[in-house]
This record gives sequence, C-alpha cells and structure tokens, in this order.
Amino acid sequence: MKWALSGAMLPAEELLQLAPAAEEAGYHSIGMPDSVFFPEHVSADYPYTADGKRMWKAETPMPDPFIAMAAMAAVTERLHFSTNVLKLPLRDPLLTAKQVATLAVLSRDRVALGVGLSWIPEEFTFTRTDMRTRGARTDEAVEIIKAVCAGNGPEWVEYHGKHYDFDRLMISPAPDRPVPVHIGGHSEPGLRRAARIGDGWISVNTTAEQLREAIGRLTALRAEYGRADVPFEIDVSPTNVRGIDGYRALEEAGVTVCRVVPWRMYDEKPTPEGRLASLRRFADEVIANY
Repeated sequence: MKWALSGAMLPAEELLQLAPAAEEAGYHSIGMPDSVFFPEHVSADYPYTADGKRMWKAETPMPDPFIAMAAMAAVTERLHFSTNVLKLPLRDPLLTAKQVATLAVLSRDRVALGVGLSWIPEEFTFTRTDMRTRGARTDEAVEIIKAVCAGNGPEWVEYHGKHYDFDRLMISPAPDRPVPVHIGGHSEPGLRRAARIGDGWISVNTTAEQLREAIGRLTALRAEYGRADVPFEIDVSPTNVRGIDGYRALEEAGVTVCRVVPWRMYDEKPTPEGRLASLRRFADEVIANY
C-alpha cells in the first residue's frame, strides 16, 4: 500500500515546503482538491455533512491543482501528484487534456488525474456548463483525455460523441506513458463509472466500514464489466483509522493508496511548522514500521 498526503485547504506557498518534506519522509504522492470558487449562496446541500453545510470558510485557500502540482513537481524528483478530485464537467476536455499532457511530460510521468462531477448547481451556472448532462459529459471527457494521454507521445486523435465532437488533431507535448484516470464518488453511478472506465477509484473522507462496503461493490461491478483482472487503484481517505493494524485491514480489503492528514491526528491548531512535524511523525510512527 502506498501513502499519500492530502494537500487540501493549505496556503499555496506552504505546498512548496510540504512536497520536498513528504518526498524525503517516504510518502508516495500528494493529492490536490479542486474548487474553482466559493459561491456565497448555494442551492443544494453539501452531501458529506449531517446538516448539509460546508465545513470550510469562503477564504479557505484552494490553489488551482494543475498549477500547484506543476510547482511541487519542480521542487521534487520522485513524489507523485493527483487531483482529488478535479470537477471535470466544469471544464473543456481538450483544454484539460492539454494541461494534463504537459504536466505529465514536465513531471516525468508523476501525475494521475482523479475526476468527479461536482454537486454545486451554481458552479455549473457560473461556468456556463450544463449540470443535467454532467455524468454523460464526464464519460466523454475521460475518453478524450485518455486518447490524448495514451502514452504514445503526440499523435493524431479524433472524437465524435454526443456532447463533444472534433476531427483529427494533435496535442504536443504528450506523455510516453498513459496518464491514469481515477474516478471519485460513492453513489451507484459513480461506482459504476469507476468500474467501467476508470483506472482506479477515489473515496471521500469516510469510515473504514463505509470504505469496505464501497470496495465490495466496486469488486462486483468490475467483474460485471469484465474488468476484474485489469490493474485498478483504490485511493481512500479513512477517518477512523490510526494504528498500523487498521491500515493493514484496509490493505487486505483492497486499498492500494491511503491518503492521510497527519496534522489532524497530532495537532489541534496546526501551523506550517506543526504540519511539517506531523507529516514526519506519521512517517516515523506508521510508514517506517508498516
């Protein structure tokens, strides 16, 4: 099992300190969330809290994940990066493919793309995209990005779908290794999408029990789609696991990447210095002894 550090809700400049420290401490990757903006008024409930309210303030830093990952790749050599998760249907897939391809080349194939749909109606309204078609458009966008970033370097691609349509074109640079695309979401459609077209699945912050339930469903769906033997990452963020035995149980359940936030474990009021100390402490107490 690989260890990933969450880069969520951190000041942009602090990421450039955390990334080299994470690499030195033995983490495999850093996951970066995506939030284009914070609407003052939202007409839907946040799906991951009991009261439907977001648990972060409007001014909470949410650096653009592609820019943040490029900057961190420039100050590291081995550390990998992923979006966790990119709200893909808010974006044009060709422009996204261009960014992903360039980042993959510049980082020397140290990037994976995690994608999700977004639950906020205002995000679609303000970016002039259609919330109704977000699932179908995401399916097509994933196919387009995979075609551009197939691992064959720059090559001619074309796409003719219901929502996106273009003739032969070439995007350069393009990576010499395929960029993995992982799908987020705990809903039945999200799990099906991951099993059907994803190279992996990404969880939200949730309990080990809920993770095992989702992994079991994913296993059944992958068999249903004839993809049980295809390599598949399961990237999770457990909220109620701390000890090595708990992490081993997750690995036995099928987890391949465990995403952690050490400063939430050790420091009630984390500072930049405290976060560095926490990531090193977790590496010493857990990663080194796993």
